[in-house]
Amino acid sequence: MIKRHKRSIDQKRFYRINERIAARELRVLDAEGKQIGILDRFAALSKARELELDLVEIAPMAKPPVAKIVDFNKFLYQEEKKKREEKKKAKVSETKEVRLGPFISDNDLQVMVKRAREFLTEGDKVRFVVKFRGRQVTRPEFGFAIAKKAIALLEDISKVEREPHMEGRQLVAIISFERKKAHEKKTENPESSSQTV
Repeated sequence: MIKRHKRSIDQKRFYRINERIAARELRVLDAEGKQIGILDRFAALSKARELELDLVEIAPMAKPPVAKIVDFNKFLYQEEKKKREEKKKAKVSETKEVRLGPFISDNDLQVMVKRAREFLTEGDKVRFVVKFRGRQVTRPEFGFAIAKKAIALLEDISKVEREPHMEGRQLVAIISFERKKAHEKKTENPESSSQTV
């Protein structure tokens, strides 16, 4: 039986360095990224050797290909550092589900809204689901009232992405965090306090 291994998605990029560079002419950059000029491969290699550094091909598809004179190990470290920074910045938002009942008490609703507020401030979307059991489905207006009440309690920091609607035996509404509303609330408070003084 032949085992086939899947290639990892986050595969390391391959760089040609020094003598492995095949292009005849290169656009050469120094370690700071300043352009030295277009040189033939041998002139670029000799310049890199003078500085006791490596010639690294960073854009092989460009015309002419771009190479950088830099310490290769330091270059790899900086590339990894950039990738880590990009991963930190790119937070993937999830959709968190908050379940409600059509006859939920006000206290329980406050607890669920508090949880939804936490999810929203973390940058996630919130999906309110009102489940109907048995004959409760004959009175969907109670579910709509609960969903609208929950949305109203969070309207200061959220926007409605999907209005409450029925999906089989459950009612679903989706809201997401809206920065603008959160900032407006903060800026309104100082103005109102200055008017009362």
